[in-house]
Amino acid sequence: MAEGSTLEVAVVSAERLLWQGEAKSVVAKTPEGEIGILPGHEPVLALLLESPLRIEESDGNKMMVAVHGGFFSVDSNKVNVIAEVAELAEDIDLERAQTALSRAQAAGDETEDPSALKRAETRITVAGTGKGLS
Repeated sequence: MAEGSTLEVAVVSAERLLWQGEAKSVVAKTPEGEIGILPGHEPVLALLLESPLRIEESDGNKMMVAVHGGFFSVDSNKVNVIAEVAELAEDIDLERAQTALSRAQAAGDETEDPSALKRAETRITVAGTGKGLS
């Protein structure tokens, strides 16, 4: 790809740098809705909701990251995703996530953590689709 036709992306959680590399696009969910970032995008600073973060790498591979809160910034083709908690698809234990979903559904409105249901759903979505999407 020609210079300037890719994004430099870094996905960081409180624990570690999860992924860094070049990408064609990034799609994130904000309180205002989904936002797609392509090279040349205007500068942005936005909050992230609990949802899958979609990245199309410069080689065409597509990957998803479970993002649980945080924010992202875009400036000069650099995208920084700073998540409270983030997990790559290959790091998610699908069986554990399904158990957490069942537990959150059973608790209903009585749960102390109302975001547990959304967190479990996000993890299952990301683990189920993972890397290498078509």
